Amino acid sequence: MVYLTLFFIAFLSGSLLPLGSEALFLYDLQAGYSAVALILFASVGNILGALLNYYLGLKGEEYLLRKGYLKESSLQKARKRFNRFGGYVLLLSAAPIIGDPLTFIAGVLGYRLRYFILFVALSKTIRYTALALLFMWS
Repeated sequence: MVYLTLFFIAFLSGSLLPLGSEALFLYDLQAGYSAVALILFASVGNILGALLNYYLGLKGEEYLLRKGYLKESSLQKARKRFNRFGGYVLLLSAAPIIGDPLTFIAGVLGYRLRYFILFVALSKTIRYTALALLFMWS
């Protein structure tokens, strides 16, 4: 049950909701649960939350254009730039505050899904692994 709770909290945390899963992750580590399992469940939950953001952005593009929040010309410029640097930008997807909106923007701009998953998975897994290592070394 501990792992599923962490998965669910990490999923919500990975979405646009203002939550954090790190405290629960560290608490579960301190309680003696498997670090590898905790990293796996937290990472997968957080990645799926980012995929939800991507999907919302992908489906929201039409709405944003229709309502006039975005212009097609601006969107095309941003799409070119993001296709060029998006992977590096998505490595920041695990960062507080800016990370979740970046995954939404990637969806709006239609960034390639396979690269999105690769960079987001790398970023989020490294974050939880680093937290676990810092905890174990302290």
